[in-house]
Amino acid sequence: MSTNTEPFFDEIAIYLQKARNAQKKIANYSQVQVDELVTAVCWAVVRQDHAEQLAKLAVDEGGFGNYSDKVSKIRNRCMGTLRDMQDVKTVGIVEEIPEKGLIKIAKPVGVVAALIPTTGPDATPPLKTLMALKGRNAIIIAAHPRTQKTTELTVKFMREACEQVGAPADLVQVIEKPSLLKTQQLMQHADLIIATGGAGMVKAAYSSGTPAYGVGVGNAVHVVDETGDLDDAANTITIAKKFDYATSCLADNAVVAHESIYDELVNRLQKLGAYLCSNAEKAKLQKLMWPDPETHIPSVDVIAKPAVHIAKLAGVTVPDACSCLMVEENGTGPDYPFSGEKLSPVLALYKYSGVIDNAIDQVNVITDYQGQGHTCGIHTAKDGHALALAMKTKTARVMVNQSLNEGAGSPRNGMPYTLSLSCGTWGGNVTTENVNARHMVNLTWVSRPITARVIDENQLFEKHWQKYSR
Repeated sequence: MSTNTEPFFDEIAIYLQKARNAQKKIANYSQVQVDELVTAVCWAVVRQDHAEQLAKLAVDEGGFGNYSDKVSKIRNRCMGTLRDMQDVKTVGIVEEIPEKGLIKIAKPVGVVAALIPTTGPDATPPLKTLMALKGRNAIIIAAHPRTQKTTELTVKFMREACEQVGAPADLVQVIEKPSLLKTQQLMQHADLIIATGGAGMVKAAYSSGTPAYGVGVGNAVHVVDETGDLDDAANTITIAKKFDYATSCLADNAVVAHESIYDELVNRLQKLGAYLCSNAEKAKLQKLMWPDPETHIPSVDVIAKPAVHIAKLAGVTVPDACSCLMVEENGTGPDYPFSGEKLSPVLALYKYSGVIDNAIDQVNVITDYQGQGHTCGIHTAKDGHALALAMKTKTARVMVNQSLNEGAGSPRNGMPYTLSLSCGTWGGNVTTENVNARHMVNLTWVSRPITARVIDENQLFEKHWQKYSR
């Protein structure tokens, strides 16, 4: 008997067969051929005219972010990823450990299913494609219906690049007329999933039965202690909040500042265009952003929109040069929605007193509500404060004296470039790493005999025996 899912699976089956055929053709590529392929694909996206087309279409079609920042994001993210991959071996023997008699051989995972959020139809597909191709895999992209055209154009550029270097175009495909059912079937029959987007999407990926790399909910918190460089802190916070209108899950959602520098930090943020809302204005803003108090995701009317536009919708008058909106907060949880992820140039301000552990406690309370496992940061002159924040929070990335956006890779740090920021078991993910090309291969371990390593019972248990007896 025919079921209503069969026509959809027939369509997905065709995508999968094309992908598997294409992947077989590059399965024996040399490292040189692989690197030529990813270089061509990267250039096809970052060349100025193409990046500009993608940025314009993304803004026009999706309504999120702004044109100039998207051009910058496309180019910087993709070129940074390519630079990271240049010295990464993904073909043949990739590591040797002679003293243990081990070698590791990289092999493709097969067909990768890539789930794309509506806020990232331009930069996210090429980043995932570069990582997949580096491992000699094929990739099938499931775009968000709202931004399908942008993702289709991105894929068009990448397919042309594959053909330019003699590789099959079907290494990179996008589902036409996407739907939830098609995406579910793709996830069930691919070999690996990279899911970037909301919690529901990531949960669906993990529930599909296919190995998956997912991301957690963002709600990054930025601590500024009594020793922090306030000019640098204010600058990096402002940059993160206004860049592409805070589409990044890394952009500061809350600042936790020591009481001794709180007023001066707020003053410097205001000088950079941030607007501090009064209590009455905060109430108006809250009603706009969360019209249904039971829904803890901001209204689409404010997501990745300019601060001035959001203020106007809320009935708040701000200067034309307003970079972001700030609200003072002292609570967390569902009754205090500003303590969660805002996906917009809106920033919650918290004040702490006393020792750094009090700031850490505040960070933990905020991320326990939303954002556990994701990212926090600190501006400080005390390395011990930075280490304490890292030791005592459930966060995968702790950014010290940097913009939190740099957690996805930056010219001035060693974080792997990515747009897939995993959050470990705290955020419901299988890793805490920035998902990168190293995650796109299977490793075969070859083991040879070495000089026997004697297991010494006395050495293992001597201290235990001395304390507790044998």
